[in-house]
Amino acid sequence: MFILFGPAGSGKSLQGQRLADKYGWRWLSVGQLLRNQKNPELDKIMKEGGLVDDRFVVNMMHDAMMEAEYAQKVAILDGYPRDEWQAKWLEEHGDLEYIDGAIILNVPQEELWNRLNARGRIDDKEDAIERRWKIFEQTISSMSTILKRNGVKIAEVDGVGEIEQVTERLEKVLRDWRII
Repeated sequence: MFILFGPAGSGKSLQGQRLADKYGWRWLSVGQLLRNQKNPELDKIMKEGGLVDDRFVVNMMHDAMMEAEYAQKVAILDGYPRDEWQAKWLEEHGDLEYIDGAIILNVPQEELWNRLNARGRIDDKEDAIERRWKIFEQTISSMSTILKRNGVKIAEVDGVGEIEQVTERLEKVLRDWRII
């Protein structure tokens, strides 16, 4: 199991889905799992760029992680944990023992804007995007510290270029980690 980190528009979901499809892995996206809930209250929070209650998210993701672990499937955690509280929860509840590594997709902000404007999703309003970016920037360092403290490998990958080029960069890291 490994984590794909990156700000909104970095391509983590696209790349996570591509890898999951190619290798028969599970793609566990907090956003997609929340959208699948078909809960108007959750939809409203996400549309406004807010964050769904941490306890709800960690329990939802724990269940999904344990399901993947039970099925002995490699799982890609897309955007989870999203903050220091969630990372500490994973640490305190032993879920970090299932995480082999974390990859951070690096993409310049101008490129992120271009990508988000092109995809036009309902929760991609400018103020919502700004909020999500700020949250990511404020939390990635503390989350990385918690992961490293628990022996989770961390790599950074250039997320700019053709989709296949970024996939190849990710696959190189995953080969180095012996996940592929």
